[in-house]
Amino acid sequence: MFGKAVLPSALVVGLVAAFPAVENSWKTTSTKSPATISRTSTAIVAANQHGNEPGYSNAAAPFGSYKPTSLTVIPSVFGPDSQVPAIRTQTPNPTASLAGDTLRSLLPTGPTSHGPYSGVPTTLGAVSNSPLAQSVGTLPPNPTATYYNTNGKLQNEEPAPFTPAGGLGTNGTLPRYMVNSDFDYESITLGLYQEWIELDCFNNGLAIFSEEDFLAAGLTAEDRALIQFMAQQEQGHATLLSNMLGETAPPQCTYNYPYSNVREFVDFNQILTRFGESGVWGFINHLDSRETGQLLAQSIATEARQQMAFRQMSGLHPMPVFFETGIPQSWAWTYLAPYISSCPENTTRVAWQNMPALHVVSNPNINRFSPNDTKPWERADNRTASPATIPPQNESCINLNVTGYGCGPAISRNRSEPLSFAGKRVDFLWDTPGQRVGPNNSYITATNAQGPPKFVAWAAQLNLTYTPLTVTGPNQGYTYQPAAEVYETKEIVNGTMFVALTDEDIYLTPFNLTMINPHVVALGIYQAG
Repeated sequence: MFGKAVLPSALVVGLVAAFPAVENSWKTTSTKSPATISRTSTAIVAANQHGNEPGYSNAAAPFGSYKPTSLTVIPSVFGPDSQVPAIRTQTPNPTASLAGDTLRSLLPTGPTSHGPYSGVPTTLGAVSNSPLAQSVGTLPPNPTATYYNTNGKLQNEEPAPFTPAGGLGTNGTLPRYMVNSDFDYESITLGLYQEWIELDCFNNGLAIFSEEDFLAAGLTAEDRALIQFMAQQEQGHATLLSNMLGETAPPQCTYNYPYSNVREFVDFNQILTRFGESGVWGFINHLDSRETGQLLAQSIATEARQQMAFRQMSGLHPMPVFFETGIPQSWAWTYLAPYISSCPENTTRVAWQNMPALHVVSNPNINRFSPNDTKPWERADNRTASPATIPPQNESCINLNVTGYGCGPAISRNRSEPLSFAGKRVDFLWDTPGQRVGPNNSYITATNAQGPPKFVAWAAQLNLTYTPLTVTGPNQGYTYQPAAEVYETKEIVNGTMFVALTDEDIYLTPFNLTMINPHVVALGIYQAG
């Protein structure tokens, strides 16, 4: 679970507090993670598993004796040589029983202009009415959450054969795949804004960059076809979410992208899909409509694969973490909104907060063979989710065919010099609130923090880790990258991850991370790995 610990030293490690034991309450200084602490007074941990490493014994097996055959011939003639049983079929008539529902955007026929917005907004701020309080209060654990199985047997009568008691939506009620509250509506609306920009962005890169441009970045026609198919996936996702919302579902907008070459294009997309995916993980289990959550999970699983593919195209390790992070809706909207230029009149607005931007001065440059040489502001622009720029050729890893140092497109990369490391100094600048961002510059950044920033919150995997912020001037300061572990030997900070400045270091877990929002001063993205 998310945990924190604040120690009086230059490098502060956020530690993981897990489920409480029955006889002892948890402490925020615990170094254990959820799966390593039982709910009894005696901890039960999994047996040590090392795989193909020293200490792994008794591994002999028949399938391990395979010897590859020497390659003596490769196919050179291709054609329809094989015949298999088949029948002739046709695409179903639109009114036939097997026909699919209509896609909301069959082709990218919506607005395709791009660039910053230069008009005057007619509406300002997020959707709101009369909030009952400034923040949601803290309550004790759910008094009905008491189930614990001590013998591995069924504790309650089964309602039907092979059907253990419990679960939600398991009583035979006919599913209703629509949002069921304001929370659902605003969450799915945010998700639709995300699907629309991904649909446009994937198509935009294919439209403005030539086949030669992609080849120069190490990407072939088959890679282009993959991106094109990912855009088609977004058409399906946008249709699904629109159907969940109904007639007020927002349409596609126009966008202002940060990239000027293919390398920046794929890097931006690995960041874009990262916060898009994490934004859904953050709210999906809070939805009132379990049916909506079911379909949303099936779409966001595809987005996770997109993010991995764009990391591979960017020459990054495809999945350098044990767990993907979930973030609050206001975080996802803060990252997304600056890239939306304008939306059609009367487009449904969102209720989520836009937080001030947190800028990492020397955010590790994925295009350098020595990321430690990253200079200040090696980003395409000053928006928090914008990609890294390409360094001089003699400092670049893009076309470097050296194991451990090259970063061209690949199934996987394992850098000899990591993008970041525990103990590294990380410098920040942050914006003051009151900046206009988002569609038509009609949203305003704001913070509800009651004091100046004192901590850096690192939201990664199952953990929320705090380190002290040393302020060095107006809206600027630094901290040191923490060395906390999600499980032993696996550091928390890795991948494309999220950082925030806060006025307090409150203890939170993955399921209630949203409660950090009233304490956030500024919000950014860190390219840790």
